[in-house]
Amino acid sequence: MLTPQPHHSMIVIIIGPDVMIKSLKTLPKVDRLTAFFDAFELEISLEPPSISDSHTRLFVIGKPGGPAERIVLHPRGDTPPEPSALITAAVDFEGAHNPLMNALPDRIVVDVSDIPTLRDTTAAFMAEALESRCGRSAALNRLCEVIVLLILRSAIDRGATGPGLLAGLSHPALHRALVAMHDTPAQAWNSNDLATVAGMSRSHFMALFRDVVGTTPQAYLTGWRLILARRKLAGGAKVKAVARQVGFGSAAAFSRAFFRKFGDWPSVRS
Repeated sequence: MLTPQPHHSMIVIIIGPDVMIKSLKTLPKVDRLTAFFDAFELEISLEPPSISDSHTRLFVIGKPGGPAERIVLHPRGDTPPEPSALITAAVDFEGAHNPLMNALPDRIVVDVSDIPTLRDTTAAFMAEALESRCGRSAALNRLCEVIVLLILRSAIDRGATGPGLLAGLSHPALHRALVAMHDTPAQAWNSNDLATVAGMSRSHFMALFRDVVGTTPQAYLTGWRLILARRKLAGGAKVKAVARQVGFGSAAAFSRAFFRKFGDWPSVRS
């Protein structure tokens, strides 16, 4: 897991024409992606470009025999082959349940030369993909995870044109409230707490969150809790324990919310 590093911001207060007070305020950097990589598993398989299904598609684009030039990601699959694809991979990042993957645009293109880490990781990915060596599958999964992380980071940096999770994660203030919910879903978050995390008044936070993310903070938090709960139940956890772990006051309240979202009652088979 990535460890947040301190981020320093200088606050300057001018009292008069000749008097200035400087204060150094230390704020932790907020990690907007680790919660998703902790919550959802990523696996890949290399395949001929003609195969099509609902899996995310990752294309490594370049000239034959040359280095990678671009990475193209189709989050929702069912897409025609990309021209000049050196490698095509099906990526399973639990897209049906992963809200971040669902929030992405239909096609993302990143020039590898723009991100040195992506260039080097893609070169290692290609080397593993084109050779059959021991540990190949494990290496491909880990390298692809880094590639997808860097693409998602780039997508967050670019922002979004419409409301949704990507727009919220791209927002300079709202993303702090979203990360707080992602990282500690069991905490009894209320609107005042989340507004404080975002550094806003409650009224401004509530209006802006709805405009940017497209829903209310409490509705988003409930949805995130239920997504995590479903994964825990699928792993064999008990309903009562899961309800407590994701922040519901009782198993009954959790079960009702689960039914409203998924249309069936929670069980270890969910």
